[in-house]
Amino acid sequence: MGLIIFGNIENLILSSQGVVQGVNPKILGGLSIFVVIIWLIIGTVATEAAIQYANIITFIGGLAIFILGVQAVVEAVKNIRSNKGSE
Repeated sequence: MGLIIFGNIENLILSSQGVVQGVNPKILGGLSIFVVIIWLIIGTVATEAAIQYANIITFIGGLAIFILGVQAVVEAVKNIRSNKGSE
């Protein structure tokens, strides 16, 4: 369950970063769906092997999502400020 929640949050953050950078939304959407499918396959296949490391994996995943979230907000704020200056 944690992988689904973290994976979706991470996917939203990466999509936000793509929008801020001006990436084509169709390509971004396609890649996003592809990554979700890959994570589903990895999660299904590797769950038994990685279950003993569940707490470590959850911590690292949460930390990565937090760092990506902060980075996305910083980039969005920079983008908003630069657009206000050009008006």
